[in-house]
Amino acid sequence: MVWRIATQADLPPIEALLRRHVQSSMFLLGNLRDHGLGSDAPHGMTLWVQKDLSGVLGVSNTGMVLFQAQQATAKDWRAAFELLAGRELTGCVGDTEQLRAFLSASGLSARPTRLDEDEPGFALDLVDLAISEVPQARLIPLADAPRDLVLDWRAAYHAEILGTAPENCATEARRDVDGYIERASHRVLTIAGQAVAMCGFNAQMPDVVQVGGVYTPPDLRGRGYARLAVALHLEEARQEGADLAVLFAASPAAARAYQAIGFKPAGSFSLVLFAPEVEAT
Repeated sequence: MVWRIATQADLPPIEALLRRHVQSSMFLLGNLRDHGLGSDAPHGMTLWVQKDLSGVLGVSNTGMVLFQAQQATAKDWRAAFELLAGRELTGCVGDTEQLRAFLSASGLSARPTRLDEDEPGFALDLVDLAISEVPQARLIPLADAPRDLVLDWRAAYHAEILGTAPENCATEARRDVDGYIERASHRVLTIAGQAVAMCGFNAQMPDVVQVGGVYTPPDLRGRGYARLAVALHLEEARQEGADLAVLFAASPAAARAYQAIGFKPAGSFSLVLFAPEVEAT
């Protein structure tokens, strides 16, 4: 199928398509909600749609490739890659089967990466959210937590989870934390006043949230703090009108924690971050 540039008139059917596959479309939905078409913001996107509106392809201003195109063929994925020619690409994110098909058809599967992960997906109808009672537990906005501590945690997350080069972790952490505070998207769990874990929503719609950026420092792991933080944050979202949560688990331990508060398996999601200086050719 032929790709063409998306227009404002395409946005309603694009959103309907993404809503039908919300589990793997939250980054696209969130970016569209926040920036629409043609924004020069870092997460602003250029979008293309397939001729019959069965698929959408996007690339952010930071070089991340996003898509939702379940019917795309190898020929479609090669054509999609041609649209990205000359752009510096930092990575791609989306449904595992589609992402692997895109990388294979485009030849990008041979490019060096700093992160290449397939992660199991989970979903939770928030009426089924399970929250444990923990004395003196409190969830506070990121802005109210000690900044140096939060920056250290986020830098550690970059190193441990995202494979960011050591010399870049502090800079990336500052950028992330400033954005989280601006969007009020992340929280810190405290127990008797001590900060013990961080969590957040890396994409959010009025009725659906995508959990991300969950972190507990190594010396505090194994105590249920991460799942409590997530559960309390989801309760906030439920009170504000959300009825569905989705996420992707970076490890078996994380998967067990999320299942303990009610999440059920739902699909698979992949994140690939290229080594620096990758351009579409």
